[in-house]
Amino acid sequence: MTEIIAGVTIDTARRMVAARFAAEGLDSPELDARLLVGHALQLDLTGLVMHGGRALSASDAARLETLVQRRLAGEPVARILGAKEFWGLELQLSADTLVPRPDTETVVELALQHLAAVGDLKRSLRIADLGTGSGAILLALLSELPQASGIGTDISIVALRTARDNARDLGLGDRAGFVACSYATALAASFDLIVSNPPYIPAADIARLAAEVRDHDPLRALDGGPDGLDAYRTLIPQAAALLQPGAALILEVGLGQSGDVAALMTQAGLMADSVVIRADLAGIPRAVMALKKRR
Repeated sequence: MTEIIAGVTIDTARRMVAARFAAEGLDSPELDARLLVGHALQLDLTGLVMHGGRALSASDAARLETLVQRRLAGEPVARILGAKEFWGLELQLSADTLVPRPDTETVVELALQHLAAVGDLKRSLRIADLGTGSGAILLALLSELPQASGIGTDISIVALRTARDNARDLGLGDRAGFVACSYATALAASFDLIVSNPPYIPAADIARLAAEVRDHDPLRALDGGPDGLDAYRTLIPQAAALLQPGAALILEVGLGQSGDVAALMTQAGLMADSVVIRADLAGIPRAVMALKKRR
């Protein structure tokens, strides 16, 4: 397909890019084209509409063509932009963070519904997000819980810097702290809610993942060991020990893992009759919750 050249209008460039993406079978060619053209030209949607008749300069065209080639090579749009929206929040990404996915919002939804049910939405809660990455889950919760504070942990200093910067940029920096450790190993305080989206892909399945995930997300944020459950075996007992009586542990899980993760929660002393499993929009069980017994 034709490369982007100087002199074509912004509207024409968008259509050309979308056509190239559609010809390659990309899932959302129109949206990808809009995002990349906007990024290349530093224009939001309103700007793209208002300046659609403007002709591209040589530098504009070269910059856009570079982005298009990256997308055609399989790089996700979020990686190209360096940012991704999650729960309505704009989150910056880095090489050590997963691209936040809509499936993970199931954890946030379940947490907020649980807190609403027990009347804790306005309480001064302490939240821990184990393996926080970009800070997506923790910051989404803090954005909805104005009296809450939280700690995100990660073994990656790069990820923690990204999460810290996201907290600052979202105006949540005074309520979010970040600690370098594996899951909860450096935490000693008790928490009213613990959440996590740990690596859960069975190691043998990673080679079969979509290239956008396999080749661009950090491996250690994907690889859950032989059966995908290694991280749960480690973090669930740690989290159970740190929960306040009556507090909830909520974890994202992969396809077919909800029952095994629920069993690990009850083995760690959480209440079997408190287990809740919530499906994502595709109907796949995606979040598992269990509560610690009240004294």
